[in-house]
Amino acid sequence: MDVETIRARLSALPISEIQYLPETYSTNDDAMAWAQAGAPEGVVVIADKQLKGRGRLGRMWVTQPGTSLAFSMIFRPTLEEIEKLSLFSPLGALAVAVALEDLGLSPEIKWPNDVLLSRKKVCGVLAETVWMGSHINGVVLGIGINVATGSVPDSNVLLFPATCVESELGKPVDRLLLLESVLRHLIEWRKQIRTERFIEEWKKRLAFLGEKVTVQKPDGEITGWFQDVDEHGALVLSVEEQYHTILAGDVKLRPLEE
Repeated sequence: MDVETIRARLSALPISEIQYLPETYSTNDDAMAWAQAGAPEGVVVIADKQLKGRGRLGRMWVTQPGTSLAFSMIFRPTLEEIEKLSLFSPLGALAVAVALEDLGLSPEIKWPNDVLLSRKKVCGVLAETVWMGSHINGVVLGIGINVATGSVPDSNVLLFPATCVESELGKPVDRLLLLESVLRHLIEWRKQIRTERFIEEWKKRLAFLGEKVTVQKPDGEITGWFQDVDEHGALVLSVEEQYHTILAGDVKLRPLEE
């Protein structure tokens, strides 16, 4: 993987700039710094090795060279899109899921934004907001995908079972082809982020929908039926005939049998 090859492979996409780093601490940190320095919409930051990538709730995501995809994209939301800012994280998950479907796989999305294959985590997504004073000035969307077997951490350090694309597909995967596919779907689905179709396409891929789940919140656990998601992507949990709306970002969802 090198910057010229990446640029050639992604040349058909409306990407304003590509930053390739053989090694970095976090592509999201790099993209956040460039976004705050005025980088335009559509900058993509890609790393072959990521030492301290961050997932939701402060979890670390380490990327080994040659085995994974680790990249972040800068978005400059419109005023209308800011009303749906919570959907940028599901946007990343949906784009990855559709790209995996293009390979013949059957992914699910673990609310709000992890992508699963065979109910094992294959991808994590982290959306972070760029502020200018008190105003939202951008969104950095970071995506990490386990592609080859060397990308899957040891089971003793996992909070949720993990797998990789090649193990599920049963053959090698061209990382740049997968990168191009995910970015293409990101760009296309972003156009529909304010539509009912976007919510429906995300919702129909959600794992555990209709099942009994436990949600770990900062103030304790709550168990109920994963009933629905609302127009802002919040989880609707049914507990003893009462409905609870739970926002992403501060919770951990798992099926009850775990």
